[in-house]
Amino acid sequence: MSLRRSLQPRWPRLKHPTILTMGSHKKRPRAALMGRFSALYSPMPRDSRRRQVAFEAAKLLYMRDETQFHRAKRRAAWRVYGGQFRDRDLPTNREVGEQVRELARADHRLLHPSERANACRAGAVAPPGTDRFLVYAMLLAPLEKIREDIQAHPEGDVLYHSLQVFELAREQLPYDEEFLLAALLHDAGKAIDPREHVAAALEALDGFITPRTAWLIEHHHDALALAEHTLGARSRRRLAASEDFDELRLLARCDRQGRTVGMPVPDVEDALRYIRDLAAMCGE
Repeated sequence: MSLRRSLQPRWPRLKHPTILTMGSHKKRPRAALMGRFSALYSPMPRDSRRRQVAFEAAKLLYMRDETQFHRAKRRAAWRVYGGQFRDRDLPTNREVGEQVRELARADHRLLHPSERANACRAGAVAPPGTDRFLVYAMLLAPLEKIREDIQAHPEGDVLYHSLQVFELAREQLPYDEEFLLAALLHDAGKAIDPREHVAAALEALDGFITPRTAWLIEHHHDALALAEHTLGARSRRRLAASEDFDELRLLARCDRQGRTVGMPVPDVEDALRYIRDLAAMCGE
């Protein structure tokens, strides 16, 4: 026997892998010890965890624990992944929005108290489908906590500005539901992605507004640039080719004027009820 081999410690040959605990000579089979924690440490498939993050983020937004999509997603990811995650592991805003809509479908707490009481008396637990007005309310509510540059927006928070724009738009075209929705929701994406708020709003509102309302929201910044004479000639010709060009310019005017300190405005429930009544007049 070689000297090197004789100096090596001789460990007993065990029939089953074991773990020797410090301070004890008891042998615990590895399977028995790890089986207790297997459920905790068995990773879910990536798609399942991504859906779980989307659901947790939707709950944070729906219960008003968070007002911005990216913060809600990161908080949810910490819960699901335990802090070990990358940006590509996060769901998209659209995925989170779909989960929010599912929550809205099962819950009508965002209804005005009188509407909720009527629904309860009628025996309704939840609307038969996703109520688009619940989605509007969900997107508008966080805007109250978002403030912009005081030089450009001395009036205060984004929700107050949105309600001012809606009220000014109602004075001009009181029976144009699509135009009024564009006025009320034109900045709704600022609670989702402040840097790309127009794209974020259109993504969140996909399926809940008409193409005309979407077009007005999409191009309201172009109309502001047009009024400031900073829009290129080609872009101006493209906008002018639309039959809604006049309404777009009117929306921009309301947007510029809706920055007044102390202007009386309706609350969100009254604004949405007015638009809901217009929709009912049209047979919705």
